[in-house]
Amino acid sequence: MAIMAQGVHVGFRTDRAGMLGRVCDRMPPGWKPWEGVEVRRLYSLRVGSEEKHRGHRRYHVLYMNASRMERSPDLEYVLDRLEADVQLYVAERARRRIFVHAGVVGWKEKAILLPGRTLTGKTTLVSELLRLGATYYSDEYAALDAKGRVHPYARPLSIRSGAADPHPERRTAEELGAMVGHKPLSVGLVAFTHHKPGARWRPRVLTPGQGMISLLENAVPARRRPEACLATFRQVVAAAQVVRGARGEAREMAEALLARVV
Repeated sequence: MAIMAQGVHVGFRTDRAGMLGRVCDRMPPGWKPWEGVEVRRLYSLRVGSEEKHRGHRRYHVLYMNASRMERSPDLEYVLDRLEADVQLYVAERARRRIFVHAGVVGWKEKAILLPGRTLTGKTTLVSELLRLGATYYSDEYAALDAKGRVHPYARPLSIRSGAADPHPERRTAEELGAMVGHKPLSVGLVAFTHHKPGARWRPRVLTPGQGMISLLENAVPARRRPEACLATFRQVVAAAQVVRGARGEAREMAEALLARVV
């Protein structure tokens, strides 16, 4: 099968009936089937044999074009790797959006951006914000248009029990009792933060230039489209507060962030 997401075309094939349904569950939000026959990126999933042979493990193998991406006896892990790679590829090559590694929630008709790469605590903080009544937009990517507005990218949240957890729990915003955003929002607050045990949230305000550079450091297409990134980020910092600082516990931090949006 082939799909289109954010104007990007991706193909998939597998040797096991029914597996494409599980692949579909891992696709980027808003994807659609595509009837084209040529794609620049083709993923091939070979599912390990169900027959048991003494002394041999059952391996599942994932290829991207002609290169082997992953080989593991853990099918869920292989599917996780497929999901992450597809979503990163789409985020890098999206035609009408600039994708930034960031958690996003809506509050008082404004978006709160929490830039950071994987395993920096974005989902933990987003989850706390949702429990306090914020609207869910994303726990991984902020999808920005040319006006600097954030669009929904509401994939299931990947909640880890720890940094080494190989299988994050997948939870929808609705399961956490939260609403999902459906319209683009102007950015009201951008908070660059990292967890430090015992820290108190005492952020410093960044200049517009510092804010743009910090956003660029987390932009997925920074190398491919630097001019478009900077033009978009100029729109963001012109209207939003941009702050940086260490944080302690997520609950306290979430309350402070919501209080800062007026």
